[in-house]
Amino acid sequence: MKIAVVGATGLVGGVMLKVLEERNFQIDELFAVASEKSVGKEINFNGTKIKVISIEEAIQKEIDIAIFSAGGSCSKEWAPKFAEKGTFVIDNSSVWRMNDKIPLVVPEINASKITEDTKIIANPNCSTIQLVMALAPIHEKYKVRRLVVSTYQSVTGSGIKGINQLMSERKNIPDFKVYPHQIDINVIPHGGDFAENNYTLEEIKLIDETKKIFNAPDLKITSTVVRVPVTGGHSISANIEFENDFDLDEVRKLLSEFPGIIVQDNPEENLYPMPINAQDKDEVFVGRIRRDFSNPNTLNLWIVADNLRKGAATNAVQIAEYLKEKIIL
Repeated sequence: MKIAVVGATGLVGGVMLKVLEERNFQIDELFAVASEKSVGKEINFNGTKIKVISIEEAIQKEIDIAIFSAGGSCSKEWAPKFAEKGTFVIDNSSVWRMNDKIPLVVPEINASKITEDTKIIANPNCSTIQLVMALAPIHEKYKVRRLVVSTYQSVTGSGIKGINQLMSERKNIPDFKVYPHQIDINVIPHGGDFAENNYTLEEIKLIDETKKIFNAPDLKITSTVVRVPVTGGHSISANIEFENDFDLDEVRKLLSEFPGIIVQDNPEENLYPMPINAQDKDEVFVGRIRRDFSNPNTLNLWIVADNLRKGAATNAVQIAEYLKEKIIL
């Protein structure tokens, strides 16, 4: 089993390597792939030092699975080239997500979309993953009609530059800004570039990807993305209107029994999900489960997950596990 991590020296790439180690993924040969400026550097994996190689070298290695987290332009150019060589590509960029011929996969929900002919598989946006994880068990039972979603996104979603800006501002040290405004002691209602309709690209991704994963093109969704000065993970406030009425105890039961979800919902003990507790964990945490009394058949949820793990690296590794167990025999 030959595995490549493309973008291995980046923030998400580093977490992908960590998750592969933690989950004891069977690897006979690992290739750490990065840009030319990183070629020759060494990384540690399972106690062994591995030299970083270029993508041009990696494509000659007859790799079984390549996990990409190197940006959209790299994925657009190189994912098809690896696929032509017979490599299964799991791509973390947004380039392939809305391609009708390429599955957008959260393994707990729609891994069956993957076949032996699926050479490129798209990893959804981090916020999309945690949202659909919380929706899946209750959507199946009650059928979601409309969603109002607000996300509170960690600076880690902007990579190391986002972390650097927050920490530099916290120390009152001027540094390169990845955001248009100060992020420390502030929130910025802006994620990605603005489109012509004044939604940001992050908001549009959340809307379009959720519809695709649930195969529900008529699902009504509106979203607002907010960047917040935390590092532990992304948080989501979801107001969910169903076609059918629901029972709160049944909602909690459905959520708690769904793989990968942990319910934290005890207001009397101030128990609810928070990014500081979700950091470095693979689960999606759901709480503040309550009925919206202003509208029939409507539920409020608060959803938190580590965006670098289940929101990116862990989801990609779970897809790789599915490939290894079900497809690459």
